[in-house]
Amino acid sequence: MLHILGALDDASQGEVDFLGQNLSALSSNKQAALRNKHLGFVYQFHHLLADFTAVENVAMPLLIGGAKVADAKTEAKALLEKVGLGHRMDHRPSELSGGERQRVAIARALVNKPDLVLADEPTGNLDHNTALAIYDLMRELNQESNIAFLVVTHDNELAAKMDRQMHMQDGLLVDRFTTDTATVEG
Repeated sequence: MLHILGALDDASQGEVDFLGQNLSALSSNKQAALRNKHLGFVYQFHHLLADFTAVENVAMPLLIGGAKVADAKTEAKALLEKVGLGHRMDHRPSELSGGERQRVAIARALVNKPDLVLADEPTGNLDHNTALAIYDLMRELNQESNIAFLVVTHDNELAAKMDRQMHMQDGLLVDRFTTDTATVEG
């Protein structure tokens, strides 16, 4: 689902409109430009570039978008500070814990100030306190910068904090699934 919403895969039927554009009707170059400028991605398995430091990984979307190296690194450093990794920004992914790699991925998703962040289990590798801090950061960015977050998670505590919850049941998106009565509402 996130791959279709993020213009990484085409839907087998129907269409996805984002910012007034049918994503599957765009050329691959226009899809790539849209992803770089308007979307942020947090994958469950990070997908960090192994040969680059944390700050370089976070700066990469800005550099791809044409930013100057110094400006990209300044922005990347500020975000790494915000996710509690200022002291680890010069480390490569192999030198970071799973939770630290996840926070680098979150910072990378935010660096272009996207309209929408698509997040697959963004707190899955984090301890409880760090997960709460990341949730607070998402909420702050939503309120102050108007960044929307679409979060896929099995963490009921995180889901309960979101403005709206949707559930997948039997491959269908439903407003609310009630397990005690096994009925779908909405």
